[in-house]
Amino acid sequence: MSGRPGLFKLVGQNKAGYVLESLDAQKVKIVANISNTKLASLEDITVYGEDEDLKLTDILADFSVKGNVPEGKADAADLKKFFVDVVPNHDQSKVYASDMKKIVTWYHILKDLPLFTEEAPDKEGAEAIKAADEKAEKKVKAAPKPSNAKAPSKTAQPAKKANMTSKKGV
Repeated sequence: MSGRPGLFKLVGQNKAGYVLESLDAQKVKIVANISNTKLASLEDITVYGEDEDLKLTDILADFSVKGNVPEGKADAADLKKFFVDVVPNHDQSKVYASDMKKIVTWYHILKDLPLFTEEAPDKEGAEAIKAADEKAEKKVKAAPKPSNAKAPSKTAQPAKKANMTSKKGV
């Protein structure tokens, strides 16, 4: 997500935006505005490679197979050595120690989670979506009717709804 560092799990979507939950220990839930927020899934993130870009998911899988992954606070030389050993075809001139630190830190957050599985939002996620919907509805208030407005007649037919299509997607 642009402007907010870290890893988030998409738990739902409502009128106001995406409902996200941080994957760190705090489990903070936020609503990210749909119109001005850019999200990138782990499957879409790549790392510079010598021949072609390397998928982050493949790198994380290689970390899991290798084991003994250093902590994110490890010395830059140790991180570089680990990357050369596990991901030998990464572009060493473009992948900085800070990038390695972030990837290793993300690995330690993700290693115990079921990755890349589609799950329905849990009860907490559903409650967060409902709360966000209610909050969005409170912000959008209908304009009050003028005191001289007439009530609709009982014989009036309801207006026909226009045939509209909606664009779905995330």
